[in-house]
Amino acid sequence: MKNANWDSYQLFLQVARLGGLTGASAASGLSPATVGRRMLDLEQEVGRALFSRSQTGYRLTQDGQALLDHLQEMEAAARKVEAWRQSGEGGTTVRITAGTWLAWLLTENFAAIRMPSDGFAIALSIGEARASLAYRESDIGIRAFEPEEANLAARLLGEVAYAVYARRNAAETDERWIAVGEEEAISAYLRWPHAHAASGIVATVNRPRSLPDMVRAGAGKGVLPCFVGDLHPELQRQGGELPELRHRQWIVMNAEDRHRPEIRTVADRMTKLIRSYADLFAGKRPSRG
Repeated sequence: MKNANWDSYQLFLQVARLGGLTGASAASGLSPATVGRRMLDLEQEVGRALFSRSQTGYRLTQDGQALLDHLQEMEAAARKVEAWRQSGEGGTTVRITAGTWLAWLLTENFAAIRMPSDGFAIALSIGEARASLAYRESDIGIRAFEPEEANLAARLLGEVAYAVYARRNAAETDERWIAVGEEEAISAYLRWPHAHAASGIVATVNRPRSLPDMVRAGAGKGVLPCFVGDLHPELQRQGGELPELRHRQWIVMNAEDRHRPEIRTVADRMTKLIRSYADLFAGKRPSRG
């Protein structure tokens, strides 16, 4: 068996994590045909079938999953070494993964998260997918459930409520809905319009950040976290809270890394900030109609 080089393994990680050639092509800058050929070469080099290929994408075989697990452990070890190296240079970076609206809150209050005198940088990754920290992909994440992984530590931040919002003074009989497209609707609140008002959806967007803009423009109504909708002066709730969407919120860290001074500092500041909005998150401060 030939020795596969690390570039091939990194490309394998992109295909495995992004589900196929298209995502890996965009991430790597290589053509889909080149990525596909490289994966065939890798399978020949390791002597195992790593993917089950179909029109819907690439799925890992049992051997592919085993290789992914091994490579993630290698990545975690490399990140740990890099963090140790950076700590000696005083140039560490704290990586935060958060959903659309938590990231919005953090950026609006960034001065409370990083002070001018801090010796570390912040890297904020925004997305609706679950924050993955088991292999140190991030240092701090926000999740809607308590982690089950044994190597993760969590702090309960409070509860998050959701409601339907429309433009202020809009007619309650207006049944036009705005939603995130089904393929991008990862979170429960994004799926709610598709499950309960599919026939009324008149427009979709590909990111949650555009929802309140569309609602404010009078294009229809949509589901938003209460801490977003209740803060917007041009929006108001239509009806009460959607109780089936309420969930707890956790700040999550790798159990070993949480004691690193820069991670502990940022986590403490994030905890203080989010807890200071506890009533708003829980939907207890609705804007006036």
